[in-house]
Amino acid sequence: MHAYHLDSFAGPDSLVLREHPVPVPGQKELLVRIRASSLNYRDLASAQGIFGDWVRRGVIPLSDGAGEVVAVGPGVRRFKAGDRVVLSFYEDWYAGEKPAYADPFGRGFQNDGLLTEAIVVGEDGVVAIPDHLSFEEAATLPCAAVTAWTALVGHGRLLPGESVLVQGSGGVSVFALQLAKLFGAQVIATTSSGDKAVRLAALGADAVVNYVTHPDWEQEVLRLTGGRGVDVTVEIGGAATIAKSMAATRMDGRVSLVGLLTGPALHGLGPGSDAAFRSVSLHPIKVGSRADFEAMNRAIGYHRLRPVIDKVFPFAQAREAMRYLAGHGHVGKIVIRHD
Repeated sequence: MHAYHLDSFAGPDSLVLREHPVPVPGQKELLVRIRASSLNYRDLASAQGIFGDWVRRGVIPLSDGAGEVVAVGPGVRRFKAGDRVVLSFYEDWYAGEKPAYADPFGRGFQNDGLLTEAIVVGEDGVVAIPDHLSFEEAATLPCAAVTAWTALVGHGRLLPGESVLVQGSGGVSVFALQLAKLFGAQVIATTSSGDKAVRLAALGADAVVNYVTHPDWEQEVLRLTGGRGVDVTVEIGGAATIAKSMAATRMDGRVSLVGLLTGPALHGLGPGSDAAFRSVSLHPIKVGSRADFEAMNRAIGYHRLRPVIDKVFPFAQAREAMRYLAGHGHVGKIVIRHD
């Protein structure tokens, strides 16, 4: 079998392909043939050295992947050979609050990730793929989709007719748009591109605000909500956008802190922030547990939701896939097919 490793931190060219013996599953472990993986911004950032020592030199990167069980070790009860599975972002967070002993980073930082042809995993660290999804579609779910799910409903309810603000057209934002529509919510999306605005509207956005032509985009969100603000904001931008997100969210609303694109979000709230006065609650999102993943999959299966895939690259072009991600021209997810 073959796997890519991050031997340095100089961007996509840091990926080095190596050959390995096929591992053998032990007690309560599965051998999974990875059929597809997908990229997240954190994968590009780790390859660029942005996370420093959080990422182990030589690690197999990528947190997201799906495949089929090809062998099971002794004591396995949840799955059998031939089952289609998708791996959880965290190997050891099953339900409830994240335990102190759990891996703080998820797969692909200190522990090997899924840019590989096969991997041995504990049976408790995988979930079944919804029947209607392909391996490529399932591979988009572990980080971006579960993050979007938790951002919407992990810290409060989302009711029909309520409003959600999503930012941009990356994986988390597109999943948040799609999932919010399943709940019957109204969705306002922001983007910098007219072409992307058309795509977001086609995916169900009730309104799209171009933040280039509307640099004070929070004022446009307030106008669209009759001055009230949205009920939930999925904050992707980080330090440069958090203050505007706060202003676009209603009194006693929720802001789910996801992104670090311009630095940690809370760095964008200075001494003059009115967060406390407006009673907007801030919730840092740490993806989610296996139970969150399974709850989301039930909704995805019931509604036959299909993830948005921008482009699929072959395994041999993993570096090209990462370069494509760096170009920020995508809508939805970028997938690597391992066949």
